[in-house]
Amino acid sequence: MRKCIITGKKTTRGYKYAIRGIAKKKKGIGLKITGKTKRRFKPNLVEKRLWLAGENRFVSLRLSTAALRTIDKVGLEPIVKELRAEGHKV
Repeated sequence: MRKCIITGKKTTRGYKYAIRGIAKKKKGIGLKITGKTKRRFKPNLVEKRLWLAGENRFVSLRLSTAALRTIDKVGLEPIVKELRAEGHKV
């Protein structure tokens, strides 16, 4: 499943809109939606190997890029501790 284990980001649904017309600021009558197509918004996930200094080993995680920023800010140790408390195998 496409899901980040830290932030919980996952695939969501939405629409792609087909638009026609000339914008009002360009002296037109405005943009009109002429069609709507279903689409999926996928999270930006990366498979990352991170060094866990406390256990002297690498840990492989599937993370969103926002989670990588969180790890830079908070640190890897507290996040791994929290994941293990939730029951994830790390």
